Amino acid sequence: MRHVRHGTSAPLVVVAASVLLVWSSAGSAQSAPAVNPTPDYHPSLSDLMTMAIQPRHTKLGLAGQGKNWPYAEYELSELRNAFTRVARTIPTYRNIDMAAVIGAVTAEPLKAVEQAIHAQDARQFKVAYAGLTTACNACHLSQDHAPIVIRIPNTNPYPDQDFRSPVR
Repeated sequence: MRHVRHGTSAPLVVVAASVLLVWSSAGSAQSAPAVNPTPDYHPSLSDLMTMAIQPRHTKLGLAGQGKNWPYAEYELSELRNAFTRVARTIPTYRNIDMAAVIGAVTAEPLKAVEQAIHAQDARQFKVAYAGLTTACNACHLSQDHAPIVIRIPNTNPYPDQDFRSPVR
C-alpha cells in the first residue's frame, strides 16, 4: 500500500471517485419519473401590473424628474415592452382585447413622453408624464379598478439607484 503524504489531494480524488460511482449506479437503478423543473405559473393581470408596469412607470418618472434622458428613454422602451408582454400573456381580460385597450389608452401618452425625452425638455416631460399617469387611472376606472390610483412619484422607492442625470 502506498503512503500518502499529508497535504496531497489523493484523498479528495478517492472521495470524488466514490461519489461518482454512487451517482452512476443510482442512475442505472429505476428512478422516479422526471419532474418538470419549470412551474406552471400563470400570473394574473394584477401580478403583471405590479411586477412589470408599475416599476417601469415609476422609474420612467424618476428618470425624467432627474433629467436623465438616456435612462428615461430606456425605461420608456421597457414600459412599452412590458405592456406588450402583458397583452401577450393575458390577451383577453373580462372579454376585452388587452392589446387593443392598452394600445388605445397608452399610444398617445407614450408618444408625448417620447417627444419630451427627445427634446430633453423637463417641463414638457412633466406634462406628458402626467398625461400618461392620467391615462393609467382612466384605464383602471374603465375596468372597474377605481381603487387603483397611480400617481407621479415624489420619492425614490429604489434607494440603491440614482435616477439623476450623470451629467451635472
